[in-house]
Amino acid sequence: MRQPDEVYDASQIQVLEGLEAVRRRPGMYIGNTGSRGLHHLVYEVLDNSIDEALAGYCDCIEVYVHQDDSVTVTDNGRGIPVDLHEATGRPAVEVALTMLHAGAKFGGKGYKVSGGLHGVGVSVVNALSIYLEVKVRRNGKIYRLEFSRGETVSELVVVGAASGTGTEITFRPDPEVFSETEFNHELLAQRIQELSFLNRGLQLIFIDERLGTREEYQHEGGINDFVGHLNQNREPLYSEPIYLNGEKDQVQVEVAMQHHDGYVENVFSYANNIHTQEGGSHEAGFKAALTRVVNDYGRRFNLIKDNGAALAGEDVREGLTAVVSVKVPDPQFEGQTKTRLGNTEVRSIVEAVVADGLSAFLEENPQVARRIVEKATTAARAREAARKARELTRRKSALETTTLPGKLADCSFKDPAVCELYLVEGDSAGGSAKQGRDRRFQAILPLRGKILNVEKARVDRIFSNEEIRAMITAVGTSVKEDFDLSRVRYHRFIIMTDADVDGSHIRTLLLTFFYRYMYPLIEAGYVYIAQPPLYKVNRGNTERYAYSDAELEKVLAEMGRRQVGIQRYKGLGEMNPEQLWETTMNPETRTLLKVTVEDAARADQIFDMLMGDRVEPRRQFIETHALEVRNLDI
Repeated sequence: MRQPDEVYDASQIQVLEGLEAVRRRPGMYIGNTGSRGLHHLVYEVLDNSIDEALAGYCDCIEVYVHQDDSVTVTDNGRGIPVDLHEATGRPAVEVALTMLHAGAKFGGKGYKVSGGLHGVGVSVVNALSIYLEVKVRRNGKIYRLEFSRGETVSELVVVGAASGTGTEITFRPDPEVFSETEFNHELLAQRIQELSFLNRGLQLIFIDERLGTREEYQHEGGINDFVGHLNQNREPLYSEPIYLNGEKDQVQVEVAMQHHDGYVENVFSYANNIHTQEGGSHEAGFKAALTRVVNDYGRRFNLIKDNGAALAGEDVREGLTAVVSVKVPDPQFEGQTKTRLGNTEVRSIVEAVVADGLSAFLEENPQVARRIVEKATTAARAREAARKARELTRRKSALETTTLPGKLADCSFKDPAVCELYLVEGDSAGGSAKQGRDRRFQAILPLRGKILNVEKARVDRIFSNEEIRAMITAVGTSVKEDFDLSRVRYHRFIIMTDADVDGSHIRTLLLTFFYRYMYPLIEAGYVYIAQPPLYKVNRGNTERYAYSDAELEKVLAEMGRRQVGIQRYKGLGEMNPEQLWETTMNPETRTLLKVTVEDAARADQIFDMLMGDRVEPRRQFIETHALEVRNLDI
């Protein structure tokens, strides 16, 4: 037995005091120290103000992003208490900002409903900020307290007179903690708009001083407006969303839903304003009630044959956009990031509210009811037609030699963690990639032309498409409900297309397919976009590559502009295998863009707009963003 090199006793056990644990392991509290964790800081502070609104004390919240990427969140709620906290002898506001699990959300009296229920949010923001200032308006006075990296640097002082009440928190993320400290305007605007939908009538103002913009959000229609917003690029089956609500055992339930003529299902669920990306009991209750009620209605009115198979949940939800929002006094979330609601009692409550409300609605609106049932029965027929094709993809995922896609040039390594698959536009480029690759860990799958647009096709047609079946087989995970990440054959799927209009279209088609049918691949960070060069610049025996117009100018300035040859690559096929390896496939020199989806609702809208049937929203998008375009192929 190995002898210990040094004494292991009680002196080796460290106890991290105060917020030191947060600074030592920030990922445990905010997910990571990249963009996601950075924006999570804003959401935590914002959630505190939203909790004041949920309690009925706040009707206006303002969010500012300043020039130095510091953020201010201010509300007209009650203001954090400033009187002395009996147990600590310090002002309550200081305790809330410097101690984990300190807050008014545990005893059940300060807040009936709360999103930030763990009581660590605002103190974590304090710990991870190089500077934080809180101003409280209470008792006709303005109180101020300052911190740095979680430590109090000034005593609580009165700095002026106040009319009304409220809290203002300004913080600047610590660059020693975060790999990036620049806030993304779109991400913040999307979350603020989302909160305005979820809190009917609440006024939210977003001011970005970096851009000189001011956006105001207020939705008296609440989640009904949310569904209308999500469906704005689609053709609804009925004019107004169906709205259902109810309350039982202090659990408030709100549901808004509307079918459209497409095939994609989007159910967004929230618990106490927190987007539960992984669903949970509330979402399960909604889906169960919806399936049961539509089946019952269809059979009672002979829209579904008595001896026919029942409609499956996926049939009833084809082309459905729905928002399920619950307010729960004591929510049980999985972890601080709150991605799944675990309260078992919430399922039966949501199921009862939806079943009662939807049954009554369908009885009173037979035309809408008939459209819903007819769409679901059509979806059921398509599902049955797709069953054999789906079974084929399941069998092919075993990847016996005889079932490999014929044009897949696989790699010799078998460990998925070190293997990568290039999805290459065209046989010509595919041939160069096969010759130029490192055969040990790089696999090549050439794709002929543009793959099927899955945004506008039913599942039976999708599974019978040769190119899509080849991709599903090569990936190994199957798709949708059958998706199994443990069977993935590669940890990098690299989309490599030409830098022209057709290449961009193919890239968007592939991303749409991954997003709709293999979303966990994107979540896992396995999807990438290759960045082939736009130009080759040569002078004598010297060759340089440029990946943008700006880089071309830089290369020309460095090489001199006389006797310089410039080649503009129109396609990957113009490169020989050595050039393709050197510029685009060599891990030592290539540039890859990782595909991430920070906000599912926004991504869903963009894919629907770009790849759906309606032309007008796409035209408006192009007009709005025309000046931002890069690498335009003319």
